[in-house]
Formats: sequence, C-alpha cells, structure tokens
Amino acid sequence: MHTSDRSSPAQSFSALALEHDDCFAVRQAARHLSQLYERHLSAAGLTPTQFSLLGALGATDPADPAQDQPSLTMAQLARTMVMERTTLVRALRPLLRSGLVADLAVAKHSATDGEHAPQGADCRRRQVALTAAGRARLDEAGVHWRAAQDEFERRFGAQRAAWLRRELLRITRAV
Repeated sequence: MHTSDRSSPAQSFSALALEHDDCFAVRQAARHLSQLYERHLSAAGLTPTQFSLLGALGATDPADPAQDQPSLTMAQLARTMVMERTTLVRALRPLLRSGLVADLAVAKHSATDGEHAPQGADCRRRQVALTAAGRARLDEAGVHWRAAQDEFERRFGAQRAAWLRRELLRITRAV
C-alpha cells in the first residue's frame, strides 16, 4: 500500500504564508485603496462605489438619439461594475433617493399616470440614468477623485500605478 507524505489540505493551507495567497493580497490592497479614495470622496458625499456608478452612467452614449439622456439597463450596469444585481440594487438605492440617478422605468410610468412602475417589473430591463444633479455631483467629486489618484500615484509611483491598473483590468477580462 502506498502512503502519501502530503499533509491534509487544512494543514497545507495553514502552513502557507498569507503573502502567497493571491486573493488575500488583492483584497487587502483593495481595502487599503478603498480607504484612501473614501477619505477623499467623502468630501463630495460619495463612496468609491457610488462614484464609480455615477462615472459608469456618465460615460454612456445614448443608444437612441431620441432619448433625452444616456442610460444603461441594470444588467448592463451590473456587467460594467462586475456586481451581482442585488448588490447593484443596494448600491443604487441612495443615489436614486438623492436624485443623482433616475430609474427611467419609474420616471416614464409616473409621468404617464402618476404612479410607480408596476411591482415585479423586470429589473434587468430597467434603465437607469445620471440626472443633472448626478452629473454635477460627479463633476464635484472628480476633483476629490483626482486628489486620491494623485496621492496614490505619488506614494506608489505613476508608472507602477499605470502598470498595476493595466494588469488589474487584464485580470478582470481573463478570469
């Protein structure tokens, strides 16, 4: 009978140093970067996730020239943000409440008969768009985002930051 000298998976992992754990390293770095950006963006009353959501909506081009404002479906925005739909809905809620983002299905429905969109409407087809107030807040927050970006690049190095950004974007496309 052949015996293995390998330890159990639990023992193997506990013997590994965390610095060899890719997930741990990426998550730890993300938390540190998030804290840096939170410090700066809080001056504009936004979290980094909210800033990114406004930015994603602000970067859209109108698919329909007759449309008043560029918009994305919830499914498109979830894909862009690499977020689960339920997480996206939670993240959008304060932006919708504060009028920075509009739910076009609700806006269209309430414009026609003064009520909200029917309950159970397909959220994946719901269109959300940046409002004028959202555009103004995004522009205001951009100054604070730039300060966070500059601080990170000053600490980490502009070339290394650009390399890291490219590599992280490659990971999001490859994995």
